[in-house]
Amino acid sequence: MKRWFLPAMALAMAVLVLAGCGAGGGKQTGSNEGTKPVKLGIIQIVEHPALDAARKGFLETLAANGYEEGKNLQVDFQNAQGDQSTLQTIARKFAQDKKDLILAIATPSAMAMANETKDIPILITAVTDPVEAKLVKSMDKPGTNVTGTTDMNPIKEQLELIKQLVPNARKVGVIYNSSEVNSQVQVKVVKQEAPGLGLTVVEAPVTASNEVVQATQSLVGRVDAIYVPTDNTVVSSISGVLQVAEKQKLPVIAGESNTVESGALGTIGIDYRKLGRQTGEMALRVLKGEKPQDMPIEKQKDLDVVLNAKAAAAFGVTIPEELKKKASKIIE
Repeated sequence: MKRWFLPAMALAMAVLVLAGCGAGGGKQTGSNEGTKPVKLGIIQIVEHPALDAARKGFLETLAANGYEEGKNLQVDFQNAQGDQSTLQTIARKFAQDKKDLILAIATPSAMAMANETKDIPILITAVTDPVEAKLVKSMDKPGTNVTGTTDMNPIKEQLELIKQLVPNARKVGVIYNSSEVNSQVQVKVVKQEAPGLGLTVVEAPVTASNEVVQATQSLVGRVDAIYVPTDNTVVSSISGVLQVAEKQKLPVIAGESNTVESGALGTIGIDYRKLGRQTGEMALRVLKGEKPQDMPIEKQKDLDVVLNAKAAAAFGVTIPEELKKKASKIIE
């Protein structure tokens, strides 16, 4: 009996070992066969170039790392078109659907989403001050289900740009939505930095997009230039601001480059597509198992000087040659 029993046992053990190695090998190769696609919800407060660019950059990073929509990625993109009640409805639906991951674009979207779920990982982008918005406990250690990137502007540098482009400027008008937390934070910094540059701030607050043109008109004759922060309401209606400003030769300095593409004079700021890609890199880490509460909020380190030569002509401004040399991009 020993003569056939021992060889048979050895053969059986060998088969089991080989089967085990085969199963382990499949996991090591990272095969997605048989796995459910990642359910990604994207919630956006309003449509405008900066926020759209951030969303595109985010999805580009996922695609470059093997997450293909329709195969292993289900994307549910919802835009509230500036309506707060719609925003709340979208956030509630995403929470009920139990998405695997949520991208919240802009502060109102992030706040709405964070109020609806404390469990689903939320990646934020285009959010000025996550701490002030009560999305995280601190920038270094969020301590919540929220992490991502901030678009806080280099406001002092942007005000300095006004002085470079409009040397005689003494009064600067700021158009912003007084109910947006991100805008409140930026205007506070503007008022802190302006006096040191010899500038007086004239505020033109709005509460809705249909008030933006009137707010711009209210600055005519009272200011030498206009500053537009990364305010979702105002930027989504930037064409109205520029129409009034060009007619009155009031140069407009923007908080981000997409507004310069639309006709503002210039900015020193971030690239929202790059910011979206950076947020996408963070999302990949979350999908691999990292916890948002332990991932510091990130900001874009490299800033771009973007100028619009066509807008300069329309505003009657001459761009200094020295500033042109520093520009990352000049729109002709």
